This record gives sequence, C-alpha cells and structure tokens, in this order.
Amino acid sequence: MLAALLKFIKPVSTGGFGGLVYAGKVDEFAIPSLTHILSGRFYLLRNEFGFLALWQRCPHLGCAVPWEDEEDQYHCPCHGSLFNTVGEVLGGPAPRPLDLFPVTIRQGEVWVDTSTPIERTEFDPSQITGA
Repeated sequence: MLAALLKFIKPVSTGGFGGLVYAGKVDEFAIPSLTHILSGRFYLLRNEFGFLALWQRCPHLGCAVPWEDEEDQYHCPCHGSLFNTVGEVLGGPAPRPLDLFPVTIRQGEVWVDTSTPIERTEFDPSQITGA
C-alpha cells in the first residue's frame, strides 16, 4: 500500500502537458510551419524569426481550438472565435489572443514549458523565441 501511495503522490514527470514537453529538433521544423504537438496541447509555429507555442485552448470558454487549413486560421467550434497564425483574435467573443507557452532551444532541441501559460493582450514579435 505504501508503494502505491508514493506512486500516487509523486509529482507529474516532464514530457507531457503541465510540464516540460520535447517538441523536436529545430531542423525538423520547416520555415514556415505549424505543428500540433498533441502531448503538450499546443501548436508550434515556426517562421523566419523563430518559434511560438500557442495553447490550443480558447480564452473565451476553454474549448480546444483547431487549425483550419482551408481558412488559414484557428477556428473555435464552440462560439466561433477566429485567430490568425500568431493567435490574435480576428473575430468572435474571445476577449484576448491565444495564450502562449515559453519556448526554449537547447542544443538544437525545442522544449516547451506547458506549466506556465502566458496570457497576453496582443501579439508582440518579442514573444517569438529565435532559432
């Protein structure tokens, strides 16, 4: 019983949502590209300036927001909020852009810290992590 209890109270390990998530090697991401990292519940955008990790959660009511290739935007299925590639609100009831997760580049690898979502009021190029 003690072993089961210790396993239950042990902190969540890194590698999944709520911790540090390995997204891949920098060279694996084309410029430009948008990749859905399922284990971290975020989209990883790479453009000519670097990387941006956008939480897939709508800031309106928390629905999962899919990327729609045909529309070239994120489209929340719950109440119709629309977001551009950097997560800025284009329409709908969402009160602010999609939240970000901090991105770190270490030894050619992309790591995203999903334990610390960053709320923002607008997109700023300084939010992109260079690579």
